[in-house]
Amino acid sequence: MKRQKRNREERAYSRGYLAGFQGRPRDFCPFGTLQARGHWMSGWREGRTNQVQGMTGVAGIHTLRDIG
Repeated sequence: MKRQKRNREERAYSRGYLAGFQGRPRDFCPFGTLQARGHWMSGWREGRTNQVQGMTGVAGIHTLRDIG
């Protein structure tokens, strides 16, 4: 069975979440369009918040799974 592609906004959000969770800076954003960059930034903020709160391991994986 083929997988459906997620839309670009979801992909940008999840990539931003991972970057934020890994502690990468905001300037790491690879997206140029304003809309995709906005979704990436909101994912980055969420990832940074979860990293600071200590959501590592299963809690961090659960959060990312709920996003996508």
